[in-house]
Amino acid sequence: MAAIPRFMVAAPSSGAGKTTVTLALLSALKRRGLDPVSFKCGPDYIDPMFHRAVLGIPSYNLDLFFTPAETVRGLFAGHAAGRGAAVIEGVMGYYDGSGTGTEASSYALAAATETPVILVVSARGAFLSIAATIKGFKDFRSDSRIAGVILNDCSKPLFDMTKAMLERETGLPVLGHLPRLEDCAIGSRHLGLVTAQEIGDLQQKLEKLGDAAEAAVDIGALLEIAAAAPSVGGSLPEAGMHLNSKPRIAVARDEAFCFYYEDNLNLLTRAGAELVPFSPLRDSGLPDGVSGVYLGGGYPELYAGQLSQNAAMLDSVRRAVSGGMPAFAECGGYLYLHESLEDDSGQAFPMAGVIAGRGFKTSRLQRFGYVTLTAREDTMLCAAGASVPAHEFHYWDSTVTGGQCTAAKPRGKSWPCVVATETLFAGFPHLYFYGNPTFAENFVKAAARYAERAV
Repeated sequence: MAAIPRFMVAAPSSGAGKTTVTLALLSALKRRGLDPVSFKCGPDYIDPMFHRAVLGIPSYNLDLFFTPAETVRGLFAGHAAGRGAAVIEGVMGYYDGSGTGTEASSYALAAATETPVILVVSARGAFLSIAATIKGFKDFRSDSRIAGVILNDCSKPLFDMTKAMLERETGLPVLGHLPRLEDCAIGSRHLGLVTAQEIGDLQQKLEKLGDAAEAAVDIGALLEIAAAAPSVGGSLPEAGMHLNSKPRIAVARDEAFCFYYEDNLNLLTRAGAELVPFSPLRDSGLPDGVSGVYLGGGYPELYAGQLSQNAAMLDSVRRAVSGGMPAFAECGGYLYLHESLEDDSGQAFPMAGVIAGRGFKTSRLQRFGYVTLTAREDTMLCAAGASVPAHEFHYWDSTVTGGQCTAAKPRGKSWPCVVATETLFAGFPHLYFYGNPTFAENFVKAAARYAERAV
């Protein structure tokens, strides 16, 4: 058990400004020399990229669908140990979880980690009704853990006029406000916000957000709430193997391939791998000496023309994977292995050609949400019958979705998916390795076997 000052930033609904407020507070805490660490509730990839842009260190996902509470606490305590503050950004509305209940919600995560919650409420178009919203969220569950409020999109005159009233009506401290900052807005696209690396003036935006938090949020009172959180601790499943070699696994990392759970990468390292980043956009081939390749998700559809023009890389990947090098490909990485991929305008471009199918654009989300992935036969990552929690979130689809696994949603709907062999595991679901570490271990074992054969 460790004493970790912490708080969660939550909101009544999506779009209330959780990410904006989180970035502003992270910037302010960093300026104070607190060496903060950040987390994201749920399976989102993009918000952690913005956290990382502020702090310069990885941000981590915590998800109670993916892992039991004990593992979530273990991950949280391990990453936050020794930090002056830990900040968790919530997901959706505070009580919104898987299906119509609170499972895997921000509320459930706050309960599992005993974390006090700061509720971000938009002040646009309301006055006394803001108090009703706050009080309703505070009292909806007796253990809501809501310990304070920050008003977003709120001018100073409005804050000065409402603060005392809100505190009187709700019994909660109103810790400050953030005004509308038009020049700090972050654009969106089909999977949410644009990624952090696409915003040329991001650091200037983050500085302005930090300035706003310093000027209009009582950081001292916020830190008092954080410091009052009880000690927290947990445990992690065992990982790590005795290998004759340390296999090098190439990991695609650039603008087109940037959706990775940081703890997936950490678990591959714990299992004995050395991870080597490469760019399918710019490099001419896979890194020397690798014996496995991990193609994560991202936005390859937005870079389809550039990826296709890099014929040397496509040939390198095609020869390696077709020749038996172990490969794990999720969503965007799966599409990269196809014969062709449509860009945002619908134009098709040649891809690696490992999978005999084409990726194409659709008009809506496909098979969105949490799933449990169960193998229907033995594959590189697992034996038949093994399962792992996963998540799907994509607008693009494929003419070949595979059938070596079954994806099942929590409420029963299921479908075949994943193209898998003894050396390949590729499909739309994003896996979370801590939900079943055997999947990560088997990938590393396959890479180690390939390395031994190559000697």
